[in-house]
Amino acid sequence: MKLELIKGDITNQPDLGAVVNAANSQLAPGGGVAGAIHRAAGPALDEACRPLAPISPGQAVITPAFELPNQYVIHVLGPRYGIDEPSGELLAHAHRSALALCREHAIDSVGFPAISAGAFGYPLAEAAAIAIDTVRSLAPDGLLVRFVLFDEATREVFASHAG
Repeated sequence: MKLELIKGDITNQPDLGAVVNAANSQLAPGGGVAGAIHRAAGPALDEACRPLAPISPGQAVITPAFELPNQYVIHVLGPRYGIDEPSGELLAHAHRSALALCREHAIDSVGFPAISAGAFGYPLAEAAAIAIDTVRSLAPDGLLVRFVLFDEATREVFASHAG
């Protein structure tokens, strides 16, 4: 597995086979990562998501990427910190579920945002440690995993856990 950490826009990763959407339970357009992905993918993404909803914390589902420059969008529901318990286990499971879909669909490269570390209130350092540890231990051989992070401060926190 190859690990990359960048500051960037998850909707503009044309060299990746899939990007991960930090989704809500209804897989609906919203704010943050989910809103950006839905806007960039176009209305067909919302139509493709509707029959797959609702999903539970830790669960992942896959759709085509439509107008995004990728083949797939993997939608994961991370835990709401302090509400969905055990939050650490659910956050690790969200990453595991996404990696399992990569394996199942022969995806060779995937971009993750900082799942649950925004509106869902997960402490960034803890979320970064869980994300990095989970992908390092479970990513299929040969998979490129890129964490596409919103700002430099977030990238630095992830980098401190990546070693």
